[in-house]
Amino acid sequence: MSPSAEPVPAVELLDVSEAVLEQLLELALRDADADEVTPPLGETAAWNTDRISWFREFHHAAAAGLDGPAQQKSWAITCDGQLAGSVRLTRIGPGPGVGTMEPLEDGAGGAGARGSGAVGGGARGASETGIQPAASLGDAPQTGSLVGGDATETDTPVGGGALETGIWLGRSFRGRGVGREALRLVKDRAAAAGASHLVAETTAGNVGAIALLKSAGAQLVTGAASATATVPVRGAIALR
Repeated sequence: MSPSAEPVPAVELLDVSEAVLEQLLELALRDADADEVTPPLGETAAWNTDRISWFREFHHAAAAGLDGPAQQKSWAITCDGQLAGSVRLTRIGPGPGVGTMEPLEDGAGGAGARGSGAVGGGARGASETGIQPAASLGDAPQTGSLVGGDATETDTPVGGGALETGIWLGRSFRGRGVGREALRLVKDRAAAAGASHLVAETTAGNVGAIALLKSAGAQLVTGAASATATVPVRGAIALR
């Protein structure tokens, strides 16, 4: 008798209200490394007042949606009714932007991978921690992807260009398929917004992020190693 299929978690995307924002911050402080969620700010690598201020400001700016001044939208990700992380969409230009990089060979890896909890690091400007176990794409606190929220901001066509995504998940929610479902939901949001491609960044050593991008049908390409020996990987998912 074949084993039963793993149950798919009930994942939704919620708009980030003030109440949800404070709950997301509490989750991030308790269940995620600062570098998985925010840019390197302040004098320490740990959570500090600068990072916390940035986190709040990012989500406040993203509340205006893709047509707002920041040209981005964030959601909270819930799993079975519990806040699990965050996901974002950000306007980046007319196309996938992967032409100058090299295709990633199957099985390729690299030193200095981003944190396993984020893809593209949650919010734009965050350190590149990669698609986290939760799945963070890009460099914004990506993070909460929403399924059930009324993200009307993403209903406006983006002119057939590309949107970037980033996701971070709390450690307690990694390895459970939450990132895959959140990415599926944010793909739907990007397609509804008229985007031609959804792109995300991670590093070659972040096996979980690479697997997540591959599961979504992403074309993966690598860039040159950085001064810290990390090898950037960008994934482009065709939406048409």
